[in-house]
Formats: sequence, C-alpha cells, structure tokens
Amino acid sequence: MNRLVIVAALLAASCSLGGDLKESFYVLSGPEGAPPAASGDALVIFVGPVAVPESVDRSQMVLQNSANQVDLPEEHRWAEPLKTAIPRVVAEHLTRLLGTPRVMSSRLGTSVDLDYRVALEVQRFESSLRDGAAVDVLWTLTGKRVPGGRSGRSSVREATSVPTPQGVAAAHSRALAR
Repeated sequence: MNRLVIVAALLAASCSLGGDLKESFYVLSGPEGAPPAASGDALVIFVGPVAVPESVDRSQMVLQNSANQVDLPEEHRWAEPLKTAIPRVVAEHLTRLLGTPRVMSSRLGTSVDLDYRVALEVQRFESSLRDGAAVDVLWTLTGKRVPGGRSGRSSVREATSVPTPQGVAAAHSRALAR
C-alpha cells in the first residue's frame, strides 16, 4: 500500500512539472510618434515584395548559438510573419525619413499608382542573446524617376541592450531603421 501511495505521488508530481509553456510573442517596431501629415504631392512608395530565408521564416524566434547551431524555443514567437513585419517596419521608417505618409507595405499598395517600389531580399536575419541582431538585405529601388532602377546591400549589426528575446526583437527593430 505504501508503494502505491509513493508511486501515485510521484506520478502526480511529474504531471504537474510538465505543464504548458507560457508563450511570449514579440514584434518588430517602427519609430515612435505621429507620421507626417498628408499632402497632395506626396510620393507614393511601396515596400515589397520581401524574401526571407527559410531558416528564419517561422513563428519561433530562431536563436543563433554558434555559427552552425540554432535553437527554436517554442515559448518565444514572433507575433506576425517576418515577411509582413520587415516591410511594415521599413515602410514606417521611410515614412519618417522622407516625410511622406504614403509609404505602404500591404498588398493594397500594389493597386496604387506608385512613384517607387522597394524590393527586399533578406540574406541574413540572425538573432543571438549574446551578440544581438545581424541583418543583411539586398534591396532594389525601381520607379518612374529611377531609369533602370538601383540596387544595393545593407548590412547592420545591433547589440542587445539586454540579453533576452525582447532585447533581440528591439535590436532587430533598430537594425531595420538603419
């Protein structure tokens, strides 16, 4: 009888330890403050399409441990797909930088008469609790005033202010602003 009580107690204890993980969701953020006021002659810019490496194109935050090892912690997730978040944040920053409120990243922007389109191919989107964020993006600018278009590469590293997933999300937000 004592053995049965001990086994039952151990079973109950082990079941209570295996509870559900509390998930935390993170977003990439744009600049704070109100966007510029609309004017009739404002440029119309669309940010997209955006390609993201398959290795990070998932809801879990992919944390780099070393050059060849990553962790996919189930409890740390992006609140929106990176293919949606990255162009949204870039559009928000371009809005502030250029002083035009008509920078968009949603599919609705494809049906508007555009002045410019910015296509992004994310080559690297690394997240590390120790090293912060590393973003490497190929960009192509096309439009009415850019005959033949222009292309370039932006590579940015941003340290985390705190070595947490939230700190990594903030570092990525800062990296996309540069």
